[in-house]
Parts: sequence; C-alpha cells; structure tokens
Amino acid sequence: MERIGDAELWLGDCLDILPTLPRVDAVITDPPYGMRAFGITKGASANSRWDLKGGGDWAAAWPEWDGEAPPIVGTFPEIAGQVIVWGGQFFPLPMARGWLVWNKIIRNWSSSECELAWTNIEQPVRAFDYSHGQLANEGKQHPTQKPLPLMKWCVEKTTGAVLDPFMGSGTTGVACAQLGRKFIGIEIEERYFDIAVERITNAYRQQRLFGDEPQSIARAGHQRRKGMHAVDPLEAAIFGGARGR
Repeated sequence: MERIGDAELWLGDCLDILPTLPRVDAVITDPPYGMRAFGITKGASANSRWDLKGGGDWAAAWPEWDGEAPPIVGTFPEIAGQVIVWGGQFFPLPMARGWLVWNKIIRNWSSSECELAWTNIEQPVRAFDYSHGQLANEGKQHPTQKPLPLMKWCVEKTTGAVLDPFMGSGTTGVACAQLGRKFIGIEIEERYFDIAVERITNAYRQQRLFGDEPQSIARAGHQRRKGMHAVDPLEAAIFGGARGR
C-alpha cells in the first residue's frame, strides 16, 4: 500500500483487497465491461456492427483485461451509500433513475457518441458535455481513461471518502486530490498503478505549488521489487523523503 496525501493506493486484485477495507462513503469507478467477450459472442464479420471502422477484428483489438464483466460490481451498493459505475448497463445493478451521461459531442464517431453511468444517487438523469478532442489534449495513458473534468463532476456529486476498485491510471484519484477529498484506489496491473502513483503525486505537488493543498499530507514509503529511488527536492518537501517504487 502507498499513501500520498489523502490518497491510499493498493496494488492488487480488488477481490482480495476489498474485504480488508472498511465501508466507504462513495464508490466511483469505471470497471471492465467485458466487451472483448461480448464482441467474440457477437462475432466480428464484414456485416457486423462490431467490426472496427476500416476493417479488422473488433474483439481481437479489445484489451485482454476486458474479457469479463466482474460480478463484484453488483455488490458495490452494499459497501457504499453513494455509487457511480460507468458502463453500469453491463452489470446486474438495481433499477435507478439517476443515470449520468457523458455526451462526447462529436457525431458519427467510430465509437459511442455517449457513455452511461449507473448511480444510486437520487436525482434526474444528468449529462456532461466533453468531446473526444478535449480528452486527447489531456494525454491519455490508459485505453479506457475517462476525462479528468468528467471524474471531478462525478466526485462533486458525492460526499466523503471515495473508493475506486478499478483505479486504472488514477483519474478518480487526481480528481479527489484536486477537490480535497480522501481517496482509496485499487489497481491490479503494475504499469497502470505506477502511472496512477505518478499522476496523484503530481496532483498533490501542484496543490502545494498553488497554495491550496489539503492539510493532511503524509506519505508512507513502501518496498516493492523495484526498490527505492531518490526524489526531487520538491517531492521531498511534500512527502518527507524518498518513496518506494
């Protein structure tokens, strides 16, 4: 486990880690939807709507880790009072009226023109407008990375500590850092965990530079097989020394 400010980051499988954590206020996450398996079931062919634009095997092109929609997502309403699940239509979640919509603005795109998030927050359907072009300008570091403004919008709809069991490259954690919210993130793939660590560290660093950093800044270094490495003076000032990687 690695602690960065008010963020607690876990490298591992959420199936193993979630039972060790206390109940949280909110879950905000973008889990694997199982789209690879769904594409294989549909069968990619010349006449299939699942074919890649310009030809190719849609299913084979989808990331390996998205081969199954994890059933544990259906249990999230049991561990938090506020839940937002992107791709919620792919999971066995209760009926709800407060869906969230990411409107990607651009039409006739090769992928979806919008994405849906299930939520148990009692509200009408709400939409957030943000184009693919704007996301590209952010610098995408994960195949299904959500825009930072979108995830800040989600975080602002909740209160208290936020858990993301499928953290990916850490966008939910960056949003929480910028908004002064406690965050717990879990990621199973080390390469994305490392990206999340870097992005969330930088978010707290920027908060300090601009003078609005949350007060509870602490960092517990940890030992991993990569060992220890030196940090720059600014990081040392924020976190008090070298960090484990």
